[in-house]
Amino acid sequence: MRIARFIGGLLTGLIALVLAVALFVFWFDFATGMAAASGLGALGYVFLWMAFGLNLLLWTVMGLLRLAEDGTRAALRRDPVHKGNRAVARGREREKVLVGAGGGDAGETVVATSGNDDAEGTLMRTRSGGDVVATDPDDITIAVIIPAHNEEPVIDAAISSALGLFNRWDIYVVSDSSKDSTAEIAAKTGVNVLELLTNRGKAGAIEAVIEEFALTENYDGVLILDADTELHSGYVEGAKRQLADPDVAAVAGFVVSEWKPWERSIVGRIISAYRDRLYFMLQYFMRFGQTWKRVNVSFIVPGFASVYRSRALKQITVNPPGLVIEDFNMTFEVHHKRLGRVSMHADTKAFSQDPFTFRDYRKQVGRWTLGFWQTLRRHKMWPSLFCLCLALYVFEVVLVSLLFLVTVGIAVFVLLGTFAGDLLTGIPFLTDSFSAVTAFLPLTALAIGLLVPDYMLTCMMTMIRRRPSYLFYGLFFFPIRVVDSYISLRMIPKAWTAKSDGRWSSPVRVSKDK
Repeated sequence: MRIARFIGGLLTGLIALVLAVALFVFWFDFATGMAAASGLGALGYVFLWMAFGLNLLLWTVMGLLRLAEDGTRAALRRDPVHKGNRAVARGREREKVLVGAGGGDAGETVVATSGNDDAEGTLMRTRSGGDVVATDPDDITIAVIIPAHNEEPVIDAAISSALGLFNRWDIYVVSDSSKDSTAEIAAKTGVNVLELLTNRGKAGAIEAVIEEFALTENYDGVLILDADTELHSGYVEGAKRQLADPDVAAVAGFVVSEWKPWERSIVGRIISAYRDRLYFMLQYFMRFGQTWKRVNVSFIVPGFASVYRSRALKQITVNPPGLVIEDFNMTFEVHHKRLGRVSMHADTKAFSQDPFTFRDYRKQVGRWTLGFWQTLRRHKMWPSLFCLCLALYVFEVVLVSLLFLVTVGIAVFVLLGTFAGDLLTGIPFLTDSFSAVTAFLPLTALAIGLLVPDYMLTCMMTMIRRRPSYLFYGLFFFPIRVVDSYISLRMIPKAWTAKSDGRWSSPVRVSKDK
């Protein structure tokens, strides 16, 4: 059976690869011909590559540079000559106490402590406020917060996932005025449970449990884990390895869509497959480059499974008024207050349950998008590389969403004129408009320009995941992108007019035990 699955996956990947290459060659040949014929010149080629996203291309290049640097460093670490040089340097360093070294903040003391001859030695940084930052992964302590509101079907699985990696006394569940058995189920597992009588929302619940148990005083870091999320077995090791860098203020979790198609309707499978493609593209081709330490401009530390260093978390306003979600704001706080850098690697994976219905999907995307614009309204812009990259991102999101919706509208108009031309014959304005539009943008050009690039990405994901069903589900991704574009624009004015308190409503959940 394993051999059959392996061969099936290999064939699926090969077919998807051939299809992706064939579509790209066809699209590129057609699109370059159209760009040249339109007379737009270089501008035409810019719009051509916007089909994939200029930010995506930019940060893919940054990600490749990061890979090259990491590969070079790994090669040097394996070089026995460099190892000898570092050993000598460490021996000298153990004899010294360095004050104000390493580019630290004012009032910071850097102390090199001795270890055995084979160890790297542990570097401790003591701030003037008295906080000590452990940089040996084995010494780093992490508390787990699981905020939950009516999460009876999934809370047990999330706690079990955390119990596989943490001691039960390091896990803190905060039930935010749940009306079901969330608190009771959590209490039976033996973890710490705080039950709030008033619904405060996720940010308010996080704030309450941190204060109640003084978590930032008793732990080096705090992991915020959603109740519908399960941690990968290597999550803690990866998170601690990243926190070993004292400049890291937050470790962004690497989200993977939970793929259990037997639990879902056809709509739920399409949503999960679409999210899988979206997460893969954003994380590998954008956030990996954005979290390179030489740029450090990631806009989001996702709130589903991420770790904040306690020293940084103390200075973050977790629950400011007027925001519908907390994770964008907390990330902006890290950058705005210069608390350190955001780190992300694929070794901090966690599996998240995507919406099961399109209604829940639309509501979730609406909350996320509204939260982004509200955070932008709250923090505004300040002179920094982060804000420069943020401005480029916002510009592309707004421009591409507008162009996308306008192009879809034109496509619908052309489609209507093509197949229902007789109905437009008696309307001079519509007839003339149809003739003008089709002369510049024929239906084939619109179809190829909109659908082919999108489906190429689906073929790539089919090859990577080796899931042939994606070739079918991918046919329905385009309408979801239309909805996403509409929501992105719709939430901009709402961010300045809507009153949000962060309280949550429970989506449809399916028990992880099924």
